[in-house]
Amino acid sequence: MSSVKRKRPLFNRYMANRALPYIVLSIIGVLFLLPLLWLVLASFDANATLLLKLPEQATLENYTATITSADNQRSFVNGLILALGQALLVVVTAGLASYPLSRYQLRYKKMFMYIILFATGLPITAVMVPVYQFFLYFKIQNSLFFTILFLAASALPYSIWMMKNFMDSVPVELEEAAWVDGASIWTTLRLVITPLMLPGIFTVGIYAFSGSWGNFLVPFILLQSPEKLPAAVTIYQYFGQNGIVQYGKLAAFSILYTMPAVVLYIIGQRFMSQGFSFGGANKG
Repeated sequence: MSSVKRKRPLFNRYMANRALPYIVLSIIGVLFLLPLLWLVLASFDANATLLLKLPEQATLENYTATITSADNQRSFVNGLILALGQALLVVVTAGLASYPLSRYQLRYKKMFMYIILFATGLPITAVMVPVYQFFLYFKIQNSLFFTILFLAASALPYSIWMMKNFMDSVPVELEEAAWVDGASIWTTLRLVITPLMLPGIFTVGIYAFSGSWGNFLVPFILLQSPEKLPAAVTIYQYFGQNGIVQYGKLAAFSILYTMPAVVLYIIGQRFMSQGFSFGGANKG
């Protein structure tokens, strides 16, 4: 009696379960790519609309008008001043604050870390009213310097938390070896710890820069003069009255607006991807 072999179905339930996540992720990826594709195409279209279409005649007119505008140039400079100033201040302050938290057994260390953890979840919108009243009382509104200080203070809790984790990864044995050779704490921090902390420094710096570069609410409230507003606020100049929007210039401005953060990420990627390999040295 001959037995008939039953053919296995080409598409069974196991294959369906494996293919379903990829199909869902592909659909989500396409949904994210469509707005980016519209942004690129609209930036080269002098008569851009909300429709996703190829420009009838590609032109650099939108980029030229955006770059040559004195107001846009000033807003980009203001944004760089705010973002770079905040990033530098946050990196230095978080680095100095994370060292004793990582190396010393402080009495109220655990409570302080819980306070930092709580502050990381506090939305900045919850404190803007008292902060604005504080700025008005001391007459420091419309100041780039004090705006940088507030932006740095708002980014410090999470930055200290991140920097401490990177500091914990640096073995104490390397510091002790430097101390035996006669190095002071400041020399050890500058010549031993800082080079090994470059991944953490760039990570915190990019986090602080991105948070300030894309911040609309704080500069909009604390800065009143149009010549002091950053690019995150002046981008709304392309939304005219009566619902008229300059889509082509808006797209060109948006692409140029993303360039500083992308360039900074590319520069820091080489350091951020580095790991710690110290030949068996472990943190004590």
